[in-house]
Amino acid sequence: MRRHWWGAAALTAATVTGALVVQGLTGSPADSAADDGKSRPVKSSTRTARLSVAADGTSARLGKRDTASFSMLGLTWSDTSARVSATIEARTRDAGTGVWSKWLTLEGDGGEGEQGATRAGTEPAWVGASDGVEVRVDGKSSARLPEGLRLDMVDPGSGTVSGLEPAAFAMDATTESPSASPTDSATEVSSEPSTGETDGTGTPSASTSPTDTPTATAPTTTAPSASTSPTVSPSSTAPSAPPSTVPEPPITSRAGWGADESISPEEPAYLPGGKIKAVTVHHTVDSNDYTCEQTPAVVRGIYAYHVKTLGWKDIGYNFLVDKCGTVYEGRKGGVDLPVLGAHTYGFNSQTTGISVLGTYTDAAPSTAAMTSVARIAAWKLGQYGVDPGGTTTLTAGADGNNYFGTSWTLGTQLPFPTIIGHRDGYNTECPGDAFYPKLSTIRSWAAGPVSGLTLTSVTGAGTAGSTTYAKTSATLNWSATTPSALVSKYEILVDGRVAATTAGTATSGKATLTAGSHKLAVRAVHQSGTTATTPAATVVTETTAPTFSTKPNLALRTGTVSTAAVPLTLKWKATDTASLKEVRLTAPVARTYGPTTTSASHTAKSGTATAWSMKAYDQAGNTATASVSGTPVILQETSATKSGTWTAKSSTSYLGGKSYSSKTKNASLSWTFTGRSAAWVVSRASTSGQAYVYVDGTKAATVDLRSTTTKYRDALWTKTWSSSAKHTVKIVVVATSGRPTVTTDGLVYLK
Repeated sequence: MRRHWWGAAALTAATVTGALVVQGLTGSPADSAADDGKSRPVKSSTRTARLSVAADGTSARLGKRDTASFSMLGLTWSDTSARVSATIEARTRDAGTGVWSKWLTLEGDGGEGEQGATRAGTEPAWVGASDGVEVRVDGKSSARLPEGLRLDMVDPGSGTVSGLEPAAFAMDATTESPSASPTDSATEVSSEPSTGETDGTGTPSASTSPTDTPTATAPTTTAPSASTSPTVSPSSTAPSAPPSTVPEPPITSRAGWGADESISPEEPAYLPGGKIKAVTVHHTVDSNDYTCEQTPAVVRGIYAYHVKTLGWKDIGYNFLVDKCGTVYEGRKGGVDLPVLGAHTYGFNSQTTGISVLGTYTDAAPSTAAMTSVARIAAWKLGQYGVDPGGTTTLTAGADGNNYFGTSWTLGTQLPFPTIIGHRDGYNTECPGDAFYPKLSTIRSWAAGPVSGLTLTSVTGAGTAGSTTYAKTSATLNWSATTPSALVSKYEILVDGRVAATTAGTATSGKATLTAGSHKLAVRAVHQSGTTATTPAATVVTETTAPTFSTKPNLALRTGTVSTAAVPLTLKWKATDTASLKEVRLTAPVARTYGPTTTSASHTAKSGTATAWSMKAYDQAGNTATASVSGTPVILQETSATKSGTWTAKSSTSYLGGKSYSSKTKNASLSWTFTGRSAAWVVSRASTSGQAYVYVDGTKAATVDLRSTTTKYRDALWTKTWSSSAKHTVKIVVVATSGRPTVTTDGLVYLK
């Protein structure tokens, strides 16, 4: 339970601030110092400058001028019921660089503020530390501008929020002595209602009528009135704080951002009936260029503008969020209580207001901002059993109309989503064209279940088709579009039962499995308790190693032979009881083959024993190894047993530089060896003839050496046996008509 603010309430349910929106991921709580008495308020000050109004009353100007340092500004006027349709623009001079900014459009037309307000105005705009300003107001029609036009500038104070000062420490507003331009007609007044003092005057601007005179009026000393809603009275007694169905996100307290409680001494009011029925989302309509370190100062500036300048009892919003996602407590009274704010005219008595710092007309809010809006909305609605993704009926506390042209009268019951944009309940662009479409996403994130849950992959040892294989465990990887801050946990389901649980920030998890086939899925548990589950994936676990049903073996093959590279074929066959993944050759070279491949062509150096090592992998990661060794041996033609006439030839193209050639019919060469494979190596040309090949005395083949292109060292005929044994290979010249020549380079065998 957080610290509460007790006492009588004096705030109507039919008040509005205009536009302010929550954004962000959650930030770290900064309220510990507030609770231990070590925080201190940070002094803020306001100052004003009257505008010169043209003779026809439709335009106004504040000429370029020097000022004391300020960081936030807004244009205000004395008639709190008046609206301004003119274009209001301001530009400022950077206090550090001296560079003037581009013209900034000030949004908001005044409209309805908090009852008891002393002034109406635009939304305050954060401009950063500035020491110069210029304002122009150009009417869009002949409508006259309201009286009392003035520029209000806020210095939110600086320094760390630490140390100790009395809670009732009064902060006096400072006034500046401007260096007025000779062409300016402007008056600066203190924003403190108690004085109404002025200082600083100039001469009329050349761009205005000489008869123009300032029409601004000094703030009155009247405090905000204790009027009530047109239809309901706010509760002056703090209700109890019901528990929520979802966790409370981290919230920076008022003390954490340096609120000076002495400027808003009125006690908080609470919703009549003590129940929140909806959340209204706003944006502040100022710069998006602030740094998140500046956010406390921005919040203090809005606070000072609402209270000191407009005469409200407190800051209008219940919560504020910066673009980094840090949530700030707004109006006092207890973040866990239904504090009556001033943010949505006609519907304050039934809603809580969240405002994101920045303008979202063109630029969309950050994911961090949207996440924090969803978390705050879900938490507050969860206190009262309200579905963030549902609808509700709100009773209008005043006549009104919205951005979409719908009008209503006091007491009308209107249907709304439980998370609405300010424009749904009031005629304003807030929370901006780029933000408003994102509210559906915020509702989804806040209500659950987790959206976009996808099983991206299942990691075991391997995957075949849609099945993953593993030995004893599998890792599931997933993603979701709902931010992790809204996810309670993820559960890994094995055959429908929870096998493992991870944090809501996790994107992967591991499940230990028994042998066999299983169905695995991921279930996301939203902070609301709703769940979403991925489609199941099939995972097969097994520990049986694959086998080489055909052990690796070698055979000589056809191709060009050299002493460094004798062509051969490596053969094998591997199988697995579940699913074979691949077979790898690990030596003498590295190669990987698919599960259906059973042979591959290689070469080996002659006269050298080579070991061929293989490893079979199944999809589960089980392995088996096997190997074979072989030595290719070249038998030169000179080592053969010779009959008939053979002529020796010399050329570097021949094996060993020489070969035998014969045209004599039945001339023969024979080699005897012990091995399991043999290849006859020849030279070939278009005039080459034929030869018979005898193996162990039996004619095995008739080989035609003819070739359209000349070839040397060509293994043309091969023979492989199931095992190594002694064999004799004999070649016999056929003496083919017209091309009787047979040229042999020798015989290669594999041992």
